Amino acid sequence: MSELKDWRDLPVAGRVTPSTAEQLHTGGWRTGVMPEVELSACVNCLLCWIYCPDSAITLDGTTFTGFDYDYCKGCELCAEVCPTGAITMVEELT
Repeated sequence: MSELKDWRDLPVAGRVTPSTAEQLHTGGWRTGVMPEVELSACVNCLLCWIYCPDSAITLDGTTFTGFDYDYCKGCELCAEVCPTGAITMVEELT
């Protein structure tokens, strides 16, 4: 982690821009299961994208393409809200 700045060196109002924010990979905290998708069963409703608390759903424009396992924690919300059952949770092999 980077060194803390003196308060006088912080931007006005303490704002952080996306380009300067540190991107932490949180997928290492996964619960032991991970989502898997059968893309042919996906109807592209994007409910998984809406409900994902970790922004781990990957899109190509507005089309679901899969998961970013660097951020997925295995919470199972995507599988729970998938209306077609295209997303299932599988045991993560270590």
